[in-house]
Amino acid sequence: MRTKKNVHMSAGSIRQQRTNYIRMNICIVNGPNLNLLGKREKGIYGNSSFEEWLEKIRPHYPEINLDYFQSNVEGEIVTYLQKSGFSADGIILNAGAYTHTSVAIRDAIAAVNTPVVEVHISNILTRESFRHESIIGPVCRGSIMGFGLDSYRLGIESFLKPELK
Repeated sequence: MRTKKNVHMSAGSIRQQRTNYIRMNICIVNGPNLNLLGKREKGIYGNSSFEEWLEKIRPHYPEINLDYFQSNVEGEIVTYLQKSGFSADGIILNAGAYTHTSVAIRDAIAAVNTPVVEVHISNILTRESFRHESIIGPVCRGSIMGFGLDSYRLGIESFLKPELK
């Protein structure tokens, strides 16, 4: 027979538990044209903007500070990776078309200490042949593709798995 245990916690002990959390800082970086999510090629990229998705996912990860940056400019992405790549706990990067062309972004990933997970909304291996090769993939911790916006959640989860670190 099971018995109920009465658990009593004071407000002070709850506050103490919350302060014992180790907050993670994960940066999400989106490259060119990803500012048009929800507007462009909805059959590939879906109906939701990235900002809408991000507001829905944040409450599921209260222990994580999710910083978000998007740019259509290659140099701005490089600068952001350099800035956050020595202080963040992880970077989730969807470099968009720069995945296939940017040696500069590849070199920035290789230069920083923070692990980077490459994500793609679509499965780039099922798209045009010029999208099949990722220049950045070899310097990333891993790659996730083809799960829609859920690819980003899987990227977040990868940083929460101690066995993957």
